[in-house]
Amino acid sequence: MSPRQDAAPASQTLSRGIRLLETLAEARAPLTIDDLAARVQLHRSVAYRLLRTLEDHGLVTRDAAGAMRLGTGLAALAAGVAADLQAEALPELTAAANDLGMTCFLVVLDHDECVTLASVEPRHAVTAVAQRPGSRHPVTRGAPGRAILAQLPPRQWPDTVDARLAAQVAAAADHGWATSHDEVVPSLRAVAVPLAVQGREPAAVAAVHVSTEIDDAVIATRLTVAAEAIRGAL
Repeated sequence: MSPRQDAAPASQTLSRGIRLLETLAEARAPLTIDDLAARVQLHRSVAYRLLRTLEDHGLVTRDAAGAMRLGTGLAALAAGVAADLQAEALPELTAAANDLGMTCFLVVLDHDECVTLASVEPRHAVTAVAQRPGSRHPVTRGAPGRAILAQLPPRQWPDTVDARLAAQVAAAADHGWATSHDEVVPSLRAVAVPLAVQGREPAAVAAVHVSTEIDDAVIATRLTVAAEAIRGAL
């Protein structure tokens, strides 16, 4: 199981502050202090003090109505996360996105979750799917998760991996790519390929779309080219 779920935090105050930030990120819209307090199960006065501290550091901000949203200070912190990986990935993601006409993104493993580290939408597309950096979902869901699990021995998989998912992961390992439909976001399809970089957590390069005439194998081949270029540059 993930330490995010089953380990007691070393600092309860810090843990609560992080939960407030995660809740705001998941909401993708401003939330009142009362809403935030209810969602993280804190007394309003405790949530208020924590949010004031986060606000002082520019990590959250409040609008004219007093609702809270993520602050620009988080962008500076995010820019330092695997900066070299992001720098090498962005040109390759951009090229792949424009070639395929679909959003391409890089995900990395964080405990039992996939976290989007970088994302690029195609330059010319009638409909582009937004995949925001920082978004996360369980590694047991979606093509990127299977592409990541395919790089790990079963003993390191989450306990929630059942026989059906194990077979899908095995197939992804054999084929060198994975697919998913309607798993993370309803109506969306995804193709992902593994990205293994020595000394780093397992990652994946993926593409997401609503519908396309391009075969999944063709998408996977283009993503593999991007993944190999990223790996070779690091």
